[in-house]
Amino acid sequence: METKNIVHPFPPLFDKNSSTLILGSFPSVKSRENMFFYGHPQNRFWKVIAALFNERVPETVDEKKKLILGNALALWDSIHSCTVTGSSDSSVKDVVPNDISIIINGSNVKRIFCNGALSYKMYKKYIYPSTNIEAVKLPSTSPANAAYSLERLISEWDKIKAL
Repeated sequence: METKNIVHPFPPLFDKNSSTLILGSFPSVKSRENMFFYGHPQNRFWKVIAALFNERVPETVDEKKKLILGNALALWDSIHSCTVTGSSDSSVKDVVPNDISIIINGSNVKRIFCNGALSYKMYKKYIYPSTNIEAVKLPSTSPANAAYSLERLISEWDKIKAL
C-alpha cells in the first residue's frame, strides 16, 4: 500500500444547532472515496449513533446528515492533512491539525468527543490549546478495534447523549 501526503477532502458537518462535536482522526480510504465520514462498511459509527438515538441505521449520505444534524451533533476530524499508508492510524505522520474554530463559532458546540485514541491525541496536542474545551476520548468505532463489540461501543458512547 502506498504512503502519501493527503489533505482532508471534504468539509465538516454542522449547523447552528449543533451542540456536541464528534471528532475522528482522518478519513479512511473508503471515506475519502465516498467523500463523507465513516464510509467503510465495517465501521460501526453509524450503527452506534443510530442505536443511541433510537433511529434506523442510515444508508445514504443524506440520511446520515439528517441523523447527525437532527440530534444536534457535528462531525469533523482532528487532522487536516498528514502522510498516511492506506487507512492505518499507526502510520500517520507529518500532521497538520484542522482548525475547528469555524464549527465552534458557527454553532452551539460546548462538548467534544473523540472517536478513538489518535483523534484524542491530535486534539489534545494541537487543537485544545486554542479551544480550552476538554474532550472525552471514546473507543474507536473502527473495525480495527476488535476488542469492543457493538453492544460495548453503544454503552461507552452513551455519554454523548447526556447534557
